[in-house]
Amino acid sequence: MKREVMKGNGGSASEEEAKKKKLPNPAQAAIASAIAFSIGAVVPLLGAAFIGQHNVRMLVVALLASIALVVFGGIGARLGRTPVINSCVRVLIGGWMAMAITFGLTKLIGSAGLEM
Repeated sequence: MKREVMKGNGGSASEEEAKKKKLPNPAQAAIASAIAFSIGAVVPLLGAAFIGQHNVRMLVVALLASIALVVFGGIGARLGRTPVINSCVRVLIGGWMAMAITFGLTKLIGSAGLEM
């Protein structure tokens, strides 16, 4: 099938190789993800460590996590050469969804208890 596609494109094998070189390296992506996750996890924890009131602490954690999500979305967009605004919004909404699901599950488990 590749041969047919290459024949239809004029048979340029160098174009195919150029496309392969543009693909991201999975190892680099995994390392970048691990670093971003680690730093992103430390940001809200540091904010929460110095606040005593529960309601204020939750607000500060959500705010710091949102800021970190936007920053990392922007960094990822710059590194990936994609539109910054779209990437920031996508990462922020995904992070909010993850926070909401985690909060909901924590409330569910916390109120019902872990009975095994």
